[in-house]
Amino acid sequence: MIRTILFLLLLVFSTNVSAQKNYTTDKTAKKKLLDIFRKGQRLSFNGQSEAALKELDRALKMDPTFIDAQIEWANVKNQQGKYAAAERGYEKALAIDPLYMPGVLYSLGIVEFDQEKFSEASAHFEQYLGSGKASPKRKAKAETFMKNASFAAEALSSPVPFEPVNLGPSINTADHEYLPTLTADGQKLIYTAIRGRQEDFYISQKKEGVWQAGQPITAVNSQYNEGAQSISADGKFLVFTICNRPRGMGRCDLYYTEYKNNQWTPVQNMGSPINSKAYESLPSISADGKLLYFTCDKSGGIGGLDLWVSRRLPDGAWGQPENLGAPINTALDEQAPFIHPDGQTLYFMSKGHPGMGEYDLYVSRKQEDGTWGEPENLGYPINTKGNEGAFTVSHDGATAYYASDMAGGLGKTDIYSFELHEAVRPQPVTYVRAIVSDAISREKLMASVEFIDLASGQPFISAITDADGEFLITLPAGKDYALNVSKEKYLFYSENFALKNKGSIEQPFELKIELNPIPENTGIETADISKPIILKNVFFETASAELKNESIAELNRLKKLLDENPTINIQINGHTDNVGGDEDNLILSENRAKAVYDYLIENNISAARLKYKGFGENMPIATNNTEEGRMENRRTEFVLF
Repeated sequence: MIRTILFLLLLVFSTNVSAQKNYTTDKTAKKKLLDIFRKGQRLSFNGQSEAALKELDRALKMDPTFIDAQIEWANVKNQQGKYAAAERGYEKALAIDPLYMPGVLYSLGIVEFDQEKFSEASAHFEQYLGSGKASPKRKAKAETFMKNASFAAEALSSPVPFEPVNLGPSINTADHEYLPTLTADGQKLIYTAIRGRQEDFYISQKKEGVWQAGQPITAVNSQYNEGAQSISADGKFLVFTICNRPRGMGRCDLYYTEYKNNQWTPVQNMGSPINSKAYESLPSISADGKLLYFTCDKSGGIGGLDLWVSRRLPDGAWGQPENLGAPINTALDEQAPFIHPDGQTLYFMSKGHPGMGEYDLYVSRKQEDGTWGEPENLGYPINTKGNEGAFTVSHDGATAYYASDMAGGLGKTDIYSFELHEAVRPQPVTYVRAIVSDAISREKLMASVEFIDLASGQPFISAITDADGEFLITLPAGKDYALNVSKEKYLFYSENFALKNKGSIEQPFELKIELNPIPENTGIETADISKPIILKNVFFETASAELKNESIAELNRLKKLLDENPTINIQINGHTDNVGGDEDNLILSENRAKAVYDYLIENNISAARLKYKGFGENMPIATNNTEEGRMENRRTEFVLF
């Protein structure tokens, strides 16, 4: 454990010495005894522990009641990491006089904590606080140790499932590998590695469930030390830390690069207001690319190192960072945020919340009002009395990745994965990966992509495909989403993702989206585009033509298409499954088509540009032998005329 070396004899003097002492102090010791003691002190101060112990043993042999020598002897054992011996030494000093130096109780509590004697440690910290002699700083530390001791005692008695698996020699070497990050599809692992004295990025691809040999990202790596990175959900935006780079804004700044045209762009400083003269590091970018969490020690925080967040503005610039505040940040240090793709679950490391010792890992969940909930410790043995570092969690929430120097590894620090226990998992998330192209030429298209929360009708995320026509978007479970893909001079594409009632997500969505060009703008005949456009987010009440509220977003998108293209006319077609009578289904399908027709007219689309028709059950596009097939057959669509 990282500790403040306690030279209690030099720092604290007793104010509680009884009028008639029956023991020796440095104030009452005879010259020869005092000279031996002072020599031991000097040797200890100079790091000559064994020599110091010999002198202190001499002093204690001459006078076993020499309380200052006994405390110093225990201090040296403490510095050596020999906690059991230090514990005995402090207890002997307390036996001589429990009131002589209250700080002995604090030191005794620490060495007991190090030995996982949490009940004894808690009792001694309580006694120390009760003495009334603690400085404000030492009082805060003692209170933290008390909380940690209480938590650790319970955690040890109730360990959580934890079976870490080394990622193997394709990733790990005899050197250091750490700070793993994943793309949302779980197929790319980017991590930091040290080769010699150089800190660089490496990337590994997963093929058939096996991580391939990590390769340096040569376009990003430089003569400086790159590290502490975060990768966007689609793997095309990398933000990371470089320290002491010329023309930086502070000792450590955040930098970024983008993957375009099959290569990484030149590295750029993120600039103000993200970076400052302070320390900025350990970023985590949200799945939608709109929030950047990071570690910083700038003024205006709560502790030394705090977690901050910056929001991307509509023009693409980053807004003024905001401190996450309590209950995330404490008077001590918080680092290494990781915002899960669900956008609701934040993992981080902290010294300030009840834990096993130094840095522990915690999870906090966003509440309905947008605030962060009380952090929860991930539990023992994920957390130990040592320092636990940053980690990342897969999109499905089941697997975590982190680095450790645990025994049995391949090198100094290795990357491991483990199954995250249920209580601290994030909300399940799936992803939609698609390629958008022209339905006629097959040319890849840059198009607008919008996902809508159907319950609220509000946009969930908006994006634009890259030059290759690709996009990857993550969708948390628990909601139903509409997808609209659109481009000027093209008919739009819609898709529905019903995730509200799914407790888990088994498979992601891989789509090939073809946009139909609007005929009069391309010179092709209307007949060449005979495939109807299915309105997958138009919904009706059961056995009714009454439109549901969830349909409004899609209907407004259809209205927008007609407004932006005043020369096109459409026919709305209604279809049903084969449940019920033929005549009833025909009437229902026509009434549903008319409901869409009426909505458009009510919203100022000319009736001359619209037709509607019902086809009943006569034109199925899937089997009627399954519920899934019948759902596909119950559809509303439009065609040009």
